[in-house]
Amino acid sequence: MPLLCVNVDHVATIRQARLGIEPDPIVAAAMCEQAGATGIIMHLREDRRHIQDRDINLIAQTIQTKFNFEMAATEEMQAFALKITPATVCLVPEKRAELTTEGGLNCVGHEEKLKKYLAPIHESGIRSSLFIDADPAQIKAAHKIGAEYVEIHTGHFADAKKRPEQKNELKKIIDGIKRSQDLGLKVNLGHGLNYTNILDFADVPGICEYSIGHSIMARAIFLGIDRAVKDMVEIIRTFVN
Repeated sequence: MPLLCVNVDHVATIRQARLGIEPDPIVAAAMCEQAGATGIIMHLREDRRHIQDRDINLIAQTIQTKFNFEMAATEEMQAFALKITPATVCLVPEKRAELTTEGGLNCVGHEEKLKKYLAPIHESGIRSSLFIDADPAQIKAAHKIGAEYVEIHTGHFADAKKRPEQKNELKKIIDGIKRSQDLGLKVNLGHGLNYTNILDFADVPGICEYSIGHSIMARAIFLGIDRAVKDMVEIIRTFVN
């Protein structure tokens, strides 16, 4: 059965709106674990717009499940990863002007550079994932780089307004999952998934993890973190392969 990894960046977004101390994403992470999440995700952006260094250091010390550290492929973040040794590092693209990650990492033409970048991370026993679009060329490049996982970007599917467009994006993702698996890559899915559209993956085999943040935290505002996480865990357990 696929696992649920919860992204708590949005808790930090609320905190940083006042530059205060609450709500604390470390507390949120613990509550997500208690509610059944099997992993916690934090993205330490270069501009520190939400998650802060303090959060990464503390989660590395307190997490009870697994920590997925999302980061750009910079020297600063590489050093951070080697210091805290998360379970998994997920390389993602970053643009200062974007509201959220807009697409997958461009791996094509950067295979050797990224392979070299990940070498000390792999040597430290940290698993690696590349956040990419469901594009055959990107998947092939990810395989050449030597990452254990790819996290296929589901944002275009989630943002599609009409069902035919959504079905077209869904097909690209499903084809990407199969292509990745055929190359020996493990597959996670993430970005824009919610309590409704995740059901479109009910009959898709071999997905390792669902990375979900915004939808769970939005639901938590009204129902609480415990209920919001449990509801998603139950959907994955009951309806999703």
